[in-house]
Amino acid sequence: MPKILVAECKQEVSTFNPQHSNYGDFGIRKGDELLQYHRSIRNEVGGALSIFDADSTVTIVPAYSAFFITSGGPLETSAWERISAEFLDAVRTAPSVDGVYFCMHGAMATPEELDPEGWLLRETRKILGEHIPIVVSLDLHGILTDRMVEHTDAIVAYQTYPHIDFFETGMRAARLLLRILAGEVRPVTAKVAIPALVRGDELITATGLFGESIRLAQEIETGPFGLSAGMFIGNPFTDVPALQTYSFVVTDGDPALAQSAAVRIAKSFWANHHAMQVPLVSLQEMARLVLDHKHGTIALIDAADATSSGASGDSNAIVRELIAHAYKGRTLVPIVDAPAVQVAFRAGVGATISVNLGGTLDPARFQPLPVQAQIRLLSDGHFQSESFGEIWEAGPTAVLESENFTFVVSSRAVNLYDRSFFFSHGQNPQVFDAVVVKSPHCQKHMYADWCAGMINVDAPGSSSANLPYLGHSKCPRPMFPLDEAVSFNPAPQLFMRQGETK
Repeated sequence: MPKILVAECKQEVSTFNPQHSNYGDFGIRKGDELLQYHRSIRNEVGGALSIFDADSTVTIVPAYSAFFITSGGPLETSAWERISAEFLDAVRTAPSVDGVYFCMHGAMATPEELDPEGWLLRETRKILGEHIPIVVSLDLHGILTDRMVEHTDAIVAYQTYPHIDFFETGMRAARLLLRILAGEVRPVTAKVAIPALVRGDELITATGLFGESIRLAQEIETGPFGLSAGMFIGNPFTDVPALQTYSFVVTDGDPALAQSAAVRIAKSFWANHHAMQVPLVSLQEMARLVLDHKHGTIALIDAADATSSGASGDSNAIVRELIAHAYKGRTLVPIVDAPAVQVAFRAGVGATISVNLGGTLDPARFQPLPVQAQIRLLSDGHFQSESFGEIWEAGPTAVLESENFTFVVSSRAVNLYDRSFFFSHGQNPQVFDAVVVKSPHCQKHMYADWCAGMINVDAPGSSSANLPYLGHSKCPRPMFPLDEAVSFNPAPQLFMRQGETK
């Protein structure tokens, strides 16, 4: 009758975002509330619970969940101290357990602690001891530190980008944990560090070259001795000492296979790494292309201000350029600006206000844009994700119309990798001539399947795909594409339980 502890601590940050995130940027759930929430949505914890719930012999011990409402800048030290203390207190005070499932992201960072996930796993080991199996699920944009692998029995990662396998990843992790608890398998892990930071359409697993490496990993994972395999391409905007790309393989008691398979995956990736950069169009060229465009909606991809990658969300760079070129097409724009929202709430729906939009959070990159706008809608910013059902909190939100521009203005950043922020505020992107999309990639049906054009814009921002622009100072060097003539010599690391490495 195995007792399994379930806990979550999940956030992705951009260390180039000048605004630190804080405790209020997390949804905190404990005990039965954790179970009730996650059983209602298709995320990793929900997937794991579906496996545990189906096994009548399993007793679930819900501990703690800190789930980021959106990505952001580095987590404020005081917030990290509070979350980590709450997390470990929940582990410490839980009933005795036989195994642990943790859901994490892998690209969390604070100003002082540059490997929070590894720290939590190490401290959890101190509480539970070396013999309690721990399986952790991670985003493939995580950064796979040695400490994370040393203190887990196995890791499981997403195998899709854009991510559509949250639920399935949790299921894979739960099944593997049950096999470990049953004594069926003895995990051995190997990883290979690859000196590359990558972006672009070739990372789309269904159609891009990165998919070749993922399919190889899936073949290894489902092979005779495979338990888990994949790649971590990291979050290039989380500039920490371990930031780079990693392949990994977990096998059933076969160290040689784990190492050789991890090298195979790494080599398959390196063979294509030069293609994994997105061609970017300057702001000026973007404006020319938009002015020349005649029919259908054109998507202006502002990945540099992608809130799901940790950016601030207050960029007005694309709008400013369109106004400078006298563009008259109807344009839909998401932007974060709490002061403007406050003005709108004081004035009320139907009123006309003069406000500045943008530049409130990242003023070094964006200057406030004066606009006169009519208030069309006001909301509390509480809505459900179209993708997986999560509850998202944008804070008080206003829809403002200024000539041909419709701004959906939130008080805080919210994930924009689907269209739910627009839909929940009465805006259908398909009826506009242009839409600013602050996400590097969305599921195809969100925009790509129906937009007449997609333009990747080289705009400023703390999650810019123009990686040399950002100014990395902590990640290993040399590193593609930050440096010239980067070489790669695969050097697999082997991790056994008890924290031993070879």
